[in-house]
Amino acid sequence: MTIPFQPHPLIRQAHAQTALPALLRRTPHVDWRVERLELSDGDFIDIGHLPPASASTDAPVALLLHGLGGGLDSTYLCATALRLRARGWYCIGVQQRGAGPAPNQLARSYNHGASDDIAWILQQMAQRFPERRRAAIGWSLGGNVLLKTLGEMGARAPLDAAAAVSVPFRLAPCVDHLQRGAARAYQSYLLRGLKAGLRRKHGPVPLPPDADLEAALAAGNFRDFDNAYTAPCNDYADAEDYYERASCGQYLEGIRVPTRIIHALDDPMMVPEIVPDPASLPKTVELLVSPRGGHVGFVAAGQSGVPRMWLEHSLPEWLNARLQPAKDAAVVRDCA
Repeated sequence: MTIPFQPHPLIRQAHAQTALPALLRRTPHVDWRVERLELSDGDFIDIGHLPPASASTDAPVALLLHGLGGGLDSTYLCATALRLRARGWYCIGVQQRGAGPAPNQLARSYNHGASDDIAWILQQMAQRFPERRRAAIGWSLGGNVLLKTLGEMGARAPLDAAAAVSVPFRLAPCVDHLQRGAARAYQSYLLRGLKAGLRRKHGPVPLPPDADLEAALAAGNFRDFDNAYTAPCNDYADAEDYYERASCGQYLEGIRVPTRIIHALDDPMMVPEIVPDPASLPKTVELLVSPRGGHVGFVAAGQSGVPRMWLEHSLPEWLNARLQPAKDAAVVRDCA
């Protein structure tokens, strides 16, 4: 389906769409109340609570999942949380296992395939808020692992709606692409952040015998990094096994939760060939594809040409429409 997005006329190029949302503004302050969730394997995940301004006991709940290198301070996540809160939502930001400033306790780390962690968090949310409507949004890696989780859980997924943005439906072609041309700049930026996290985490946390920290820190591309670190620390045979098993595209047919996926064909971190055929998707999945938008960008023009972050307006609008009571069905159709 064609996406109802028009890029800002002065910010049409993919790299500008990708970089400027981070450069145009400061990360909005969110007064997260951080809670540490203890996992059964001895590790932890931090989540941030942001209740609505009114003390509502039936506010819908939104779970927000950051991308690679992100956390509770990611600009796109914070801005979306504030917009949802203004619409009466209770937001829960997830700082996935090993993300954020505090190293986690095990060698295992968050990754594209860590759907067991996300499924556990979804179940925790359902137990805490059993009578409320629940939704989830994931960006990039967070979108990939969310879609994988929903596909694996099928009808058991305790959500009423979900959305995913700029996901790498097939990881291997994206990893190859990041080794070529201008895309290498994104690879270098992300690897610097990952390596900084490794330096904070190890030695206090021992590595499995087949992991190679020195090789990971020296890696010049994702395939070398994932072979040396991500795969052995997360029970994958090697990088290729990781990319094959963690790619969300193969799980989409199992999704039973109403889900909107937003993607740009000019995403500079990916290749257009990874986008699935809409005809292959279940009726529960709506794929919106734009020729432009970059990676988690989608900068439109607001009043007087002021850049407008289209995603941060459209995602809350869509979730609100999806979760309206049945009596407001006409509004849902108008907003979908």
